[in-house]
Amino acid sequence: MTTQYGDSTRSLHAGIPDPVPGAPMLPGPVFAAPYHLDPEGYTPGVDGYGRGDNPTRRLLESAIGELEGGDCLAFASGQAAITALLLSVLRSGDTLMIPSDGYYNVRSFAASTLAQLGVTTVEAPTAGPYPSFEGVRLVLLETPANPGLDLVDIAEVARAAHAAGALVAVDNTTATPLSQRPLELGADVVVASGTKALAGHSDMLLGYAATNSADLLDAMRQFRTLGGAVPSPFDCWLARRSMGTLALRLRQQSASGAAVAHLLREHPLADNVRWAGDSDLAKRQMRIIPGLVSFELPSAEHVAAFLRASALVAAATSFGGLHSSADRRHQWGDSVPPGFVRFSCGVEDTEDLLADLTQALDTAAKL
Repeated sequence: MTTQYGDSTRSLHAGIPDPVPGAPMLPGPVFAAPYHLDPEGYTPGVDGYGRGDNPTRRLLESAIGELEGGDCLAFASGQAAITALLLSVLRSGDTLMIPSDGYYNVRSFAASTLAQLGVTTVEAPTAGPYPSFEGVRLVLLETPANPGLDLVDIAEVARAAHAAGALVAVDNTTATPLSQRPLELGADVVVASGTKALAGHSDMLLGYAATNSADLLDAMRQFRTLGGAVPSPFDCWLARRSMGTLALRLRQQSASGAAVAHLLREHPLADNVRWAGDSDLAKRQMRIIPGLVSFELPSAEHVAAFLRASALVAAATSFGGLHSSADRRHQWGDSVPPGFVRFSCGVEDTEDLLADLTQALDTAAKL
């Protein structure tokens, strides 16, 4: 599909097959483990067994690939996609650079599994400064970072890393491909959790990787086939169905994010409010600012009181869904203060959300 179309048009039509009279606009999920084979023998590239091939999965991959600007592989979760990348690229003696403030499970995986395999891990804050890239095999960025929402200039880091001979991967979970296209900014591969804003309905798990490198794609595909971390046909169908409203959801979440950040800065209980839209880098690098805001309340007890008092905000550990949610990240082991909150704006009317947040914060302030 041409990139001249707008965001809503591309989200709705990407990867959809040509219309067939009597057929649905979005083909239903194909549930199959084995498929009928040609009696003369199996032809590679044709559906033979569900772990390696599935037409519903390919349709989703085509749609995400169009939005990301590369070839896409879908996985059972975002962590599965990152694992496939890391174990496809890294070998004993290699060095990996990861964010010190990014998704904590990546750091846990590096400190356990990768360390046992002889891979050295170097951590750097998303916003820098970065150590030398000399001798680094793979640089994994996450921008905006989860949960602190720090940013990194993808193009600048990619130039420096490539000059040192390193590959560059970007976790695009928070931004989504409608907001940010890392492959166009110089990244070699994109990984993401489609569980979050991409699918956006908090009802399935999904991950993906996208790249323009045939070698990287083949290596990750082989890992996926042999490792078996494939998403179900129904989850792929749910994700593709949900992508049709991606642009609509992002616009509403972004508008609410700006308003929520302003409200929090004006409220005496909240401190250290962060929203990516405040950054000049975000305005250059991202087309739609995600509806995520981070802030701090005085204590874990204040966060609990805030959540109990809210009528619209769910306590939940994911983000990017239809419903506004808040997560106290300290409880999961993130290196943040006990009262740190990652707030995810849903698609509620902004005025209703602001009113609810105000009364919830006022109630929590009475502790």
